[in-house]
Amino acid sequence: MSISSRLLPASVLVLVVGTAFAGQVPTTLEDFRVPGTQVGDLPPGSLFASTSCRVCHGLYDAANAPYSTWDGSLMSHAGRDPLFFAQMSTANQDAANVGYYCLRCHVPISIVSGHAEQADGSTLDAADRDGISCHFCHSLVDPLYKPGISPPEDAAVLAGLSAVPAHYGNSMFVLDPTTSRRRGPYSDPAAPHAWLPSAFHRTGEMCVTCHDVGNVETTLTPQGTYRYNALDTPSPTDDPAHQFPLERTGTEWKLSAFANGGVDMGGRFGGDATPVIETCQDCHMPRYAAQGCTSAAVRPDLARHDFAGAAAPVLDLIAAYTRGDPEVDQNAIAVARAKAVSMLERAASLDLRQEDGDLVVRVSNETGHKLPTGHIEGRRMWIGVRFLTTGGALVAERGGYDTATATLDAASTTVYEMHVGLSDDAAIVTGLPAGPTGHMSLADTILKDNRIPPRGFDNAAFAAGGAPVVGANYADGQYWDERPFSIPAAAERAEVTLYYQNTPREYIEHLRDANVTDDWGTTLHRLWSETGRGAPIPMVSASLNVTPSCTRVAAASQTLRTLVRPEKILATGRLTVPVGDSIAPSTEDVTLTLSDAGGVLIDTTLPAGSFVGDRRQRLFRYEGTGPILRARLRVDRSGRFVRYVFHTRPAARTIVPGAGTASVSIGGRCFVDPADTCTGHRSVWELCR
Repeated sequence: MSISSRLLPASVLVLVVGTAFAGQVPTTLEDFRVPGTQVGDLPPGSLFASTSCRVCHGLYDAANAPYSTWDGSLMSHAGRDPLFFAQMSTANQDAANVGYYCLRCHVPISIVSGHAEQADGSTLDAADRDGISCHFCHSLVDPLYKPGISPPEDAAVLAGLSAVPAHYGNSMFVLDPTTSRRRGPYSDPAAPHAWLPSAFHRTGEMCVTCHDVGNVETTLTPQGTYRYNALDTPSPTDDPAHQFPLERTGTEWKLSAFANGGVDMGGRFGGDATPVIETCQDCHMPRYAAQGCTSAAVRPDLARHDFAGAAAPVLDLIAAYTRGDPEVDQNAIAVARAKAVSMLERAASLDLRQEDGDLVVRVSNETGHKLPTGHIEGRRMWIGVRFLTTGGALVAERGGYDTATATLDAASTTVYEMHVGLSDDAAIVTGLPAGPTGHMSLADTILKDNRIPPRGFDNAAFAAGGAPVVGANYADGQYWDERPFSIPAAAERAEVTLYYQNTPREYIEHLRDANVTDDWGTTLHRLWSETGRGAPIPMVSASLNVTPSCTRVAAASQTLRTLVRPEKILATGRLTVPVGDSIAPSTEDVTLTLSDAGGVLIDTTLPAGSFVGDRRQRLFRYEGTGPILRARLRVDRSGRFVRYVFHTRPAARTIVPGAGTASVSIGGRCFVDPADTCTGHRSVWELCR
């Protein structure tokens, strides 16, 4: 692939290698300038602290009052978020001064105070840490002036900017310089301060300001790839769709059925106002009959300032980090966390059915964006399946999560997530290896994005908007995914749970280990360890009675001897293929299942293609890293008799004496005698008829 003319020149490569951090690109503040309000446009201190709003907009109705519902939210605590600061530290190591761009959204008051220009956040003060504050949001001006809709005053506000945004997103916010007045969605507030009715505050585009984010260091090429821009120069475009995606929630929503006529969700979201969901606010600021301030009349559609999303684990981190801070209401954070969990529990639905020997799980996205959505690092969702007997004994598990080690068995299930990487060109510039990367601020390639799209999905439109599906196939209009799971022979019931996690161990450890500039990485890891280590959150569950996944062949069709050694289990035996049937081990799944009286010991499937056959297709061999280390299947000339040997890793627990079963399944046919049992336990443990 040729290097684009906008790729950093070779002379810069010397600078890159010679900087303080290996791979750091020597970007400047100019590289991250975006249109909209700039440092110096408003006097420092001109935006009031949110506590000044509490007297009128809080303290009277904890369930509905704007301040009370905002107080525990992630918006309120964006300036106190240890996950954000750990992310920003490593980002600054990769691209100098990128923290300025991060701070525009996460700590926007720092643009007014000027502290954002110290891109490591070292000069942030208590006023900056007010987060996405009341005064900030209620000073926002629609950057795209709409005659007859925008307040007439906005024309002068926009004319006073050094650069007016032409698009929504990338934190290109515009603040009203007349800071004595507030803006909001109503035309008749009984307010003691100056105010302007703002249609912008009823639109999802207001939220897109900070929820559609492109990497302004990159630009989309005519070939559909991304390349780094020249140094010390603002991006040639302020359209997030033409920059490498860091977050595309806004685009996902704008291209969904929700933003294009709305969707009746039957009361799943939206509060009491309407079942039709159209804007971001409909879900994340549900409306109820309540007062907007202490002296106001009850409105039928007051928006709660919940801003609930999926960030329950992040609120845990914030609560632990701010414990003892008199400015932080821990009870309010706990309420906000419960709302985030509730939002996750309503974000998807599950449907189960059995088709032949498979349990088919359908996950439907009930949101107005991809599921999961948002910031591309860390966030993932997966299907967890437990196959049980009617007595409740565990037969097998897919997508299991070990809380002791904070480890997901990702290989046995489908994980919905986005992975990014460095192209060969980016690797040349940064000195980092091409391929998957944790250096998000340098990434220029999408390696995987199988997240489930929303209603109204269109492949071409999403790709053009910088939100393509990568590594999966969704038809236009599809807002669900279906995944089959082979049902083990002894299973009689399946329990399925969809899980969400946004602080997995690998990600948190990366932020700790990659940080060489400050203690945010170690602080984050300590807080993560103290708050449950990012344990996954169950979103929705369902269950179904099932029958065995494979057809049991006639009795005595299989015999098997199992030697249990400290270093391995050796399973050998012979199976009989029924007349008229045939097997093809190199093109079919092969499953080995061993159980003792205590339950399943080994239940592993080698996918089609794992076995390699000889020239005559009679001897098939497999070698791997486990649980099955190596295996051999030899088919006789008739094709009806198969001798096999499996070498597996040691059992994870002590063998339980008593009845046991064994089976080998090839291509969905399970060659097992239901009567295969034994009653003794010796050095040679035989599963017999």
